Amino acid sequence: MLAAVPFASCYVYSPQGTCAVSVRSRLLCARLKDRDPRFMRRYAERVRLELAGARRFDGWLDAATILVPVPGSAPQAPGSLSTPKALAIAMLDAGLGGRLWTGLRREFAVPKSATAGGGRRPSVASHYASFAVDCLGDAKLKLLLVDDVVTKGRTLVAAASRLHDAHPEARIGAFALLRTMGLVPEVTRLIEPCVGELRWRHGDVQRCP
Repeated sequence: MLAAVPFASCYVYSPQGTCAVSVRSRLLCARLKDRDPRFMRRYAERVRLELAGARRFDGWLDAATILVPVPGSAPQAPGSLSTPKALAIAMLDAGLGGRLWTGLRREFAVPKSATAGGGRRPSVASHYASFAVDCLGDAKLKLLLVDDVVTKGRTLVAAASRLHDAHPEARIGAFALLRTMGLVPEVTRLIEPCVGELRWRHGDVQRCP
């Protein structure tokens, strides 16, 4: 696996918090999963303001970047619209990235992390084995994985490692609109941009922050 993958996110999400902001964060997540174009445009514009506009994720959201939607937990029919793909399209419409590429796919299904218990969530190795990558041909690429939610970061590290295998000279990063704050009882704001790393340590992923 790659030792570290640079990543960024824009919003935070509380799975169990009970305060008003935590409840709103779950509504935001539900709207994201619904793929409503109105909200997708709004979220992409916020990313442009908070990350690209403020140069928080400098060099990753420009015209040279190829956006790579992260596949869902199961193989998808050609042309289907997943939440990460809808988000990537909205980001392109907002001027974030140069083009979309759907050459990362699932060969077979893995359990959904959101519904699997803690001990049954797929490992990085399981995610890695389930991914396949087409070849883009150009060696010096800038590939940005796009996902809706990052929790620990196992899916993103596995996907980035698969991309690296196929394109070893590419620069590879990750973006997730929401990052889960499961270890924090409540969140006090929805918009909390961050830039950090997903680190492969001792056989698992550490998300920082």
